[in-house]
Amino acid sequence: MNKYKKLVIGLLLDALGLVSFIIPGIGEFSDIIWAPISGWLMTKLYAGKAGKVAGVITLVEEALPGFDVIPTFTLMWVYTYVFNKDKVETKA
Repeated sequence: MNKYKKLVIGLLLDALGLVSFIIPGIGEFSDIIWAPISGWLMTKLYAGKAGKVAGVITLVEEALPGFDVIPTFTLMWVYTYVFNKDKVETKA
């Protein structure tokens, strides 16, 4: 998958994670459903050990109250394509 497509998907998924702040009444209940889904999606977007670790971090971040503002999908993209740029390019 193209790295910029992953960025757009990540931005959309981060925005989706903020829905509990926008819609009154569903709040933390929506996070109970979203947390495992977002963790699973992270492992599908990013393979290997890094994807699994990011999936667990995303699960915990979405499950804990008040941490929804952390853009985990976007941060993982930055980690993968900015900080680990050399490792990603050698795999391609």
